[in-house]
Amino acid sequence: MSTPDQSDYTLVHTELVALVESARQVAARRVNALMSAVYWEIGRRIVETEQGGSERPTYGEGLIERLAVDLGTRFGRGFSATNLRQMRAFHLAWPPERIQQTLSAESSRGHNDPASRVSALAEAFPLPWSSYVRLLRVSSDAARAFYEYEAIHGGWSVRQLRRQIDSQFYERAALSHDKVKVLEGAKDATTKLTPLTPEEAIRDPYVLEFLDLKDEYSESDLEAALIERLTDFLLELGDDFAFVGRQRRLRLDDNWFRVDLVFFHRRLRCLVLIDLKVGRFSYADAGQMHMYLNYAREHWVKEGENPPVGVILAASKGDAEAHYALEGLNNTILAREYRTTLPDEQVLADELARARKAIERRKDDAEES
Repeated sequence: MSTPDQSDYTLVHTELVALVESARQVAARRVNALMSAVYWEIGRRIVETEQGGSERPTYGEGLIERLAVDLGTRFGRGFSATNLRQMRAFHLAWPPERIQQTLSAESSRGHNDPASRVSALAEAFPLPWSSYVRLLRVSSDAARAFYEYEAIHGGWSVRQLRRQIDSQFYERAALSHDKVKVLEGAKDATTKLTPLTPEEAIRDPYVLEFLDLKDEYSESDLEAALIERLTDFLLELGDDFAFVGRQRRLRLDDNWFRVDLVFFHRRLRCLVLIDLKVGRFSYADAGQMHMYLNYAREHWVKEGENPPVGVILAASKGDAEAHYALEGLNNTILAREYRTTLPDEQVLADELARARKAIERRKDDAEES
């Protein structure tokens, strides 16, 4: 079998890589736009149903609560009462008259079925849903429209959009005598950030909820391997630890967080939250774990269970340290019981160090072979 000339192969390989990458980027953008369109349409139906229903103030809230149960049962995650309220707010902030031209063009073609309507709406909402969620928190209509325009025409990711809003880009541009310079400066600042890849776009928690896909991935192969090894280690200690979940997601406002590992300790009758930090332990890690524990105590703890306990594992320069986040527990007696029943901190630290070395050795062996 003859092989192609190297220059010919390089050309076709380059073209195919560009073709696949562009297709994946288009697919990611299309999924995000369709999701935004569907959520706006859901918000429209909720608003219209509320306006046509009872005038009692509890009517609308009752509608949302019931829809959250029924839609969540039918389609999985993504249709909580909080999400549905955001969809309603989305429709109110982007009223039909703002997108009437897009809808009128679709209606003139005689396509009024739901699929065609959503497809037309996707043209009016090119940003991902996570961007619209962030824009909803901008109180000024003028500022919101400004950020939306700049995000669309500048190709901003939600991270770039959040950065510009937090830095009061709209206010700075409005007050500046040289508005062109300010706008150009923002353009230069956003281009310095790494563009959002199709993988990152699809792995957005909102997209995963919309597609009802599982979200069990880690930020790096090293972190994933450490989490897997730590899971096995804790389960090998005996039957006290029962595995609950990995990369357990929680949402606060429009921010998403992940707890690396969640176990239930049978003897202590409490959840054990474990957060792995590849770098050095810091006070911010303790604050974040405290937030996780407060959330878990309110949303994950079952009746009759003790308050949850958090374990932070951090590693730096080959050394490791473990830290129990026990603040906020009901009493010191329970805290002492946790400390004497859970694995010794040094045992956890040693196991983390061994796991890191073993994983790094396997990585080096694979690179040499």
